[in-house]
Amino acid sequence: MTKDRPYTRPSFRPLAVFAFDPSLGRQLNNYMTIKVPFEALSRGPVGRKVAVVDYDISNNCFYHSVDLENPLVLTGGGLSPAESDPRFHQQMVYAVASETLRRFEFALGRQMKWRTSSARHKARHQDKLRLFPHAFQQANAFYEPTHRAIFFGYFAASESDPGSNLPGQTIFTCLSHDIIAHEVTHAIVDGVRPLYIEATNADTPAFHEAFADIVALFQHFSMRDAVFQTIRRTGGLLYRETLDAQVAGADSPAITAEMSQTNPLVGLAQQFGEAMGMRAALRSALGTPPNSQAIQSTFEPHLRGAILVAALFDAYFSIYVKRSKDLLRMARTNGTSTAFGELDSDLAQRLCNEATKTANHMLNICIRALDYCPPVDVRFGEFLRAIITADSDLVPDDPWGYRAEIIKAFRLRGIVPDGVDNYSEEALLWRSPSDMGMRSPPPCQGLQYDILRDDALRKTDKIAADDDRILGGINFRSLWDYAMANARVLGLTPPKEEGGARIQVVPHPPIHRIGPDGRLVINLIAQFLQQRKERLDPDDKKSPTFKFRGGSTVIFNHRGEVRYVIQKNINRQERLDEQRDYQSQLSAVSAASIFKPNELCTISFAAMHRAG
Repeated sequence: MTKDRPYTRPSFRPLAVFAFDPSLGRQLNNYMTIKVPFEALSRGPVGRKVAVVDYDISNNCFYHSVDLENPLVLTGGGLSPAESDPRFHQQMVYAVASETLRRFEFALGRQMKWRTSSARHKARHQDKLRLFPHAFQQANAFYEPTHRAIFFGYFAASESDPGSNLPGQTIFTCLSHDIIAHEVTHAIVDGVRPLYIEATNADTPAFHEAFADIVALFQHFSMRDAVFQTIRRTGGLLYRETLDAQVAGADSPAITAEMSQTNPLVGLAQQFGEAMGMRAALRSALGTPPNSQAIQSTFEPHLRGAILVAALFDAYFSIYVKRSKDLLRMARTNGTSTAFGELDSDLAQRLCNEATKTANHMLNICIRALDYCPPVDVRFGEFLRAIITADSDLVPDDPWGYRAEIIKAFRLRGIVPDGVDNYSEEALLWRSPSDMGMRSPPPCQGLQYDILRDDALRKTDKIAADDDRILGGINFRSLWDYAMANARVLGLTPPKEEGGARIQVVPHPPIHRIGPDGRLVINLIAQFLQQRKERLDPDDKKSPTFKFRGGSTVIFNHRGEVRYVIQKNINRQERLDEQRDYQSQLSAVSAASIFKPNELCTISFAAMHRAG
């Protein structure tokens, strides 16, 4: 008898989810299957990086955990969508969280790590991102950094104006694809840039919210079936707020088929917004017409973040129109509509290709830019520079003009980057020390990248076990010695000098990215951080203190040579003055300042996401 051959491990696990939320039913292919990266799962489900813990704090109980390894569940591609089954809720938060994580790891070219938990007591699955699908009875969902957990609430819909929901119907935030993706993005950004959770200027809390919305909304446009149906119903104009009626009718519709419908692709958390009596999605990809003055008077994090979201979606829709201009012209001139006013299927498929491809490009561009952002105190203008530099590194020629459209959209929204003379692509690129008129530091000897050693470390799982080494043999000590020897060139202030502080090193695994021309781009990134205590009022010895931080993101090539230095110098008085002013404003409006006069505010996602 021949020996049985081992079975091939699958690459993906198919799992059913709601493409949007339960309120759409089966419309626009709302029941969809996503391919989650395959991994062995225990009940929960609990995987390598994500753990679903279904504990209800309000009712002090656990719900029965789903077993996605059960043969009956496996053969069906997971459980079917069901609002009334907590096990499907667990499946959905796991699937969407895993898919969102996969998108980040693909775009960044490396494995993601969560923030180190600062909880005092060790809890189960503390090394993973924990998801609580039914955490409490409240119209809220939020990421909590201390416990590295996401809590999803559930609540009763409005009795007087519930939208498409039943009056008083239980709404589960864990069944909203948008809300899950939004909260998981908060956790991922917190792992990549942990200090962005500190409110150092008006842009930092707004950036966290905007980036989470950007990821959730762009994922809509990668759902091919939903995009295809929307294209047919909008005549290819994806940015319309409403879908055309299924049949042409009079001004006063006689049947529902003659009524227009809200376009779900451009709205975020439709069911949640309607259930709260808002009669609309919670937020939208469509902003107000460009206004370069609005950002100067808009400071609430969601509203300010909406300016950044609107700029990126203005650019996305403009690029989509540019890429599909010939197809849209054919739709208008050749009479390709069906009897019901919808586009011909073949033409809609071609437009769908352009829409989904462009959305994936834009999402990858935004995610890759995270690595090119400063380590602290981020501003919208710096994010623009990060986008332009990161994309220019990978796609030097930019044949469709993505970068030009992004720059134009940011300019029209009044987002002004510091340290540049104009909005040209060349001016916005981050620069190397030599470009800034400084001496070029020698290569960092601890950063010579060895792809064979990298591969060997991966196969033996030594990466996570060895705290003194990360991928490719990068050594913390080598980076620290390099920073001490080249502090000024790297935008740092030596510790022994006035205004200086101890230098902390935060390296990342090597980044592997393949450009559209087939080039393999390998970069090595390190963050160098400094901090010191400063008084809110420098003339008052009893004034509360806060941590004033500085540092640099330094991008090396595979030979250890410095390519870019993205700095926030700790010795820049202008930064300190601006942060004092902003922290004073936060302290003045914080209710907690009465009880904790010596503690200053940080970003609270629970407070920002509270709906009532």
